[in-house]
Amino acid sequence: MVVILRNGSGDEEIEKVEALSSRLGLSCHISKGAEKIVVGIIGDDRYTSVERFEALECVEQVVRVLKPFKLVSREFHGEDLNVEVGDVSIGNGKFAVMAGPCAVEDRSMIEESAAFLSEMGVRIIRGGAYKPRTSPYSFQGLGRKGLELLREAADRYGMKTVTEVTGEATLEAVSSLSDIVQIGARNAQNFQLIQRVASCGKPVLLKRGFMNTVEELLLSAEYIAYGGNMSIILCERGIRTFETSTRNTLDISAIPLIKMQSPLPIIADPSHASGRRDLIIPLSRAILAVGADGIEVEVHPRPESALSDSKQSLNFREFERLMQELKSLVDTRELVLT
Repeated sequence: MVVILRNGSGDEEIEKVEALSSRLGLSCHISKGAEKIVVGIIGDDRYTSVERFEALECVEQVVRVLKPFKLVSREFHGEDLNVEVGDVSIGNGKFAVMAGPCAVEDRSMIEESAAFLSEMGVRIIRGGAYKPRTSPYSFQGLGRKGLELLREAADRYGMKTVTEVTGEATLEAVSSLSDIVQIGARNAQNFQLIQRVASCGKPVLLKRGFMNTVEELLLSAEYIAYGGNMSIILCERGIRTFETSTRNTLDISAIPLIKMQSPLPIIADPSHASGRRDLIIPLSRAILAVGADGIEVEVHPRPESALSDSKQSLNFREFERLMQELKSLVDTRELVLT
């Protein structure tokens, strides 16, 4: 349940709610907004009477949250949340563009990519160092060396980085060298890893698993929030259906649906959703139109020679056209090239 305190409440009133929660075997999560203090009651509160909290003088309203996720629910946060990555903000009515190659291949390629993307105004560069590949014969990434090359290129051009953690063994390296830690589709319900990532102190980009429902995605986010980290960016990246003409199927309806249920920023990945570079621009237009907070897209200097995901990577000229089309669609929304 969610306990909303009266205007003017402070630490003394919060302590009263915490004391009652403790007596009932429950814990609290405090959210201090501009006008209201909201206390999330955490634990099995099915048999707890709402009246117990309503009896406190400092309580204005008690809302029972019926959804299995609470901390990332719309009921718990009245306003949309945004995630701060240094001086870059994701959410809050802006449209973020994260871009870069599927994998860091060598120094010259990632330097060339960073130089171009920086010139285009992009503030966050993506690039894989540890690659979870379906086939053991596919390029597996450069590992820590790839992380170092990505960090070096980003620092040279004043950019932030996002890269995927593939397991607990790679978490220390990724969290120490990347600004945003990405949990990929294959690990979307690896709860042991998710709990470790929650405590690493970095913003988390959580991708939807290709067989996950919206509720399952939000429950994975709940693990991160429960671990004390609310800097969560959700990502719709396509789900597996019976369609074979695309790599996955972009669930465009999931974006406004999640917006209704959760205040967390949500972006989409048209590259993995389609697996086809000729669909990335039209899908990106749709993603912007339904109210997403941004996109994560794959860009490579020479996609035809890319070591991974060549068919779904834009070249520089195609990415330039993508940015022009997105800018032409922006009306009252602010386009922030992150």
